Amino acid sequence: MPVDTVKAPPAATTPSRQRVLVVDDELAIRQFFGRLMSAAGYAVDFAVDGRSALEALAANAPDVVLLDVNLPDFSGFELCRRLRQDVATRLTPIIIVTGQGAREQRVEGLEAGADDFLTKPVDTAELLARVRSLARLKQYTDDLDSAASIIMTLATMIEARDGYSHGHCHRMANYATSLGRALCLSEADLQALYRGGFLHDIGMLAISDSVLRKTSSLTPDEYELVKSHTVVGDTLCSNLRSLQQVRSIVRSHHERLDGSGYPDGLEGDDIPVIAQIVGVVDVFEAVTTERPYQSPRLGGEATAVLRSDVERGWRRGDLVEAFIALVQARGPD
Repeated sequence: MPVDTVKAPPAATTPSRQRVLVVDDELAIRQFFGRLMSAAGYAVDFAVDGRSALEALAANAPDVVLLDVNLPDFSGFELCRRLRQDVATRLTPIIIVTGQGAREQRVEGLEAGADDFLTKPVDTAELLARVRSLARLKQYTDDLDSAASIIMTLATMIEARDGYSHGHCHRMANYATSLGRALCLSEADLQALYRGGFLHDIGMLAISDSVLRKTSSLTPDEYELVKSHTVVGDTLCSNLRSLQQVRSIVRSHHERLDGSGYPDGLEGDDIPVIAQIVGVVDVFEAVTTERPYQSPRLGGEATAVLRSDVERGWRRGDLVEAFIALVQARGPD
């Protein structure tokens, strides 16, 4: 395994002890950057080519990557593209540091997904400033991801409150993502559908157990309270940048094409398609899952409910039929 064994000298401890990965096939360059980064308080890992860089990334996720263009196996540009295509590394900051400073090289590097581009010989003060800036951004992103993970965990707690919806969030996420993929939606939309499937009812955390578990009809006031979960959920997600893409799902999955839905009475194409998709899946989940007030309806009875919604002008026929085809192809869970 061609992983460099050069070790950076001891460093003063920093509160975060963030990690820098140096990818360069020249020993002198690795040693120089290793001493510089270590003296600045960073933990340092090394790789001599693209493959060993991928191994190092998998072993210890870095906060910043210092990347040379000319590597023995494949170019730094290619490595950069690979990192941007991997969910685990797509947000890792990358600084390309190379002896080739032509404009075309800079453009190619930035288009490959690099966050910055420096030409050797580098100004050490400038390099450290850029590493610090990108490391702070990485820490901020990680903090947001942690907060989003907490919200996702809270969403699954809703299932435990009523005892009837075990697995509901996972089914919603998987069904919504599968339907989006069948409709050839973008990767960004698919990610939103997956997270939105988990989080669509996050606002239910604000609804009391007595209302959620009620077996008789809700009073008008109770029904209005339940409807408020869409706005409450949107508010919960509003301060997290990593959850901005799911807010339209959380808020609008109960909207109907004819404007009779809630909370905003949106009509037609004003309802985001990802919210419409989650809305279709949510109806299916509602009628096929045992609830305090109903027994589950399966097979043709469940799909008939969806088609009835189309006839009423509540849902798009193409979304409903695509979902029914998906369910029938998948078979019973």
